[in-house]
Amino acid sequence: MSKVALVTGGSSGIGYALVEHLLAKSWNVVIADITPLGANVKFPADRTLFVKTNVSSFDEQAELFSKAFKWHQRLDFAALNAGIDDRDDIFSSIDTSKPPTKPDTSVIDIDLTAVYYGIKLFAHYAAQNPVPGGKIVATASVQVIILVRRYLSPRAAAHNITINAICPALVVTGLEPTFRERFPERLLTDMSIVMRAFDELIDETLGHNGQIVETCAEGLYYRKGIEAEAPSMKEIVRLPAMAEWQASLIQRNIQRAAKIQGRL
Repeated sequence: MSKVALVTGGSSGIGYALVEHLLAKSWNVVIADITPLGANVKFPADRTLFVKTNVSSFDEQAELFSKAFKWHQRLDFAALNAGIDDRDDIFSSIDTSKPPTKPDTSVIDIDLTAVYYGIKLFAHYAAQNPVPGGKIVATASVQVIILVRRYLSPRAAAHNITINAICPALVVTGLEPTFRERFPERLLTDMSIVMRAFDELIDETLGHNGQIVETCAEGLYYRKGIEAEAPSMKEIVRLPAMAEWQASLIQRNIQRAAKIQGRL
């Protein structure tokens, strides 16, 4: 049976290109976006499922993932790609003659919180796959990089789930259509390079987990981890006590989740 992928932000840009790419490789694809597909889009009806979704809403994402899994009783890959550009500037909006206004946090809601929602929901359904497990690739903001590399990917591995992220450089999409006018052509990233990153990160034989991949004009660059600089920090991260402390945090969070779900 063909595998099933879910692509958020699949109506345009990188998400749309990824849908086309996966369909060409015989995947079934669930397309999630707040914007419907254009009337001229002719994806095969038997291999695509569109679900209108505001990814910043946990309830809407939960409904999305439920429909995606029920479609073929499996969910093998989630591309958590939906994103927007910055919508707020704290320092440019300073006006001491008036009370401060509430900042627009939509970029955090969509580019970070929604990714966290998607990872949690994917883990739930991936555990029900014929062979439990699956693959997640996030289109990364700075916050997502930390989330993927340092926090979630090591724990996901125990459940046969990999979590990686791509960092696209100058890709011409609807989000930034002026790149071609502003920058030399030699610095622009061809969409085929971005698709190559997705291919490598979901390749079973490569087994990538916790990787951050820059997609740029020259190709793919796998980022190295951020190393501690201070001697005391280098010593701390090597101590057995650090691993024990991290394990205690995981256990505490397990107990908190159990209380929320009424199991304790």
